[in-house]
Amino acid sequence: MTKPVGVLSLQGDFREHLQAFDRLGIPAVQLKVAKKLSDVAGLVIPGGESTTIAKLSRIFNVLEPIREAIREGLPVFGTCAGLIMLADEITDGIEDQETFGGLDVVVQRNAFGNQLDSFEIDLPFTGIDGTIHAAFIRAPLITKVGAKASVVASLEDGRIVGVQQERRLGISFHPELTDEDRIHRYFYDALVCA
Repeated sequence: MTKPVGVLSLQGDFREHLQAFDRLGIPAVQLKVAKKLSDVAGLVIPGGESTTIAKLSRIFNVLEPIREAIREGLPVFGTCAGLIMLADEITDGIEDQETFGGLDVVVQRNAFGNQLDSFEIDLPFTGIDGTIHAAFIRAPLITKVGAKASVVASLEDGRIVGVQQERRLGISFHPELTDEDRIHRYFYDALVCA
């Protein structure tokens, strides 16, 4: 049997990601400890609070093992705070905020404002036919894309909200909260099973 996808389950909307994979018939498990990294075929870093995820990753001793797994090629998918955690550089973070890194991008935290500024929109996504439905909740913005990463989703005004770099995918929005399962399917088919 194929290894399941792991969903980092320290904080945030990890349950919704597990439900998305379940709807697709893709095996997925919660991941909280480093020793389980070798048991998964890919890793999802959910939305939530990036500073809390970073702190808990340090407390649960998964920060360095996840960094190493990403460097070694583990497919990884980050949504909202998960995108922040995958960015090589962030702006508007707290002092000494740590990330897993792996995406050659600069990300601005909470770039779209607070909870009251949340919105939903349909937008094109490279590799998926038609448009996808995206929910932006206290969302980050990708302000710079390095040479190693490629843009996969942008708003109509050109602001970048999704990037891919090899087997790493990061998006500003929450497909797991709108039952937009095609991005999870894309991650699994194009990056995990590649």
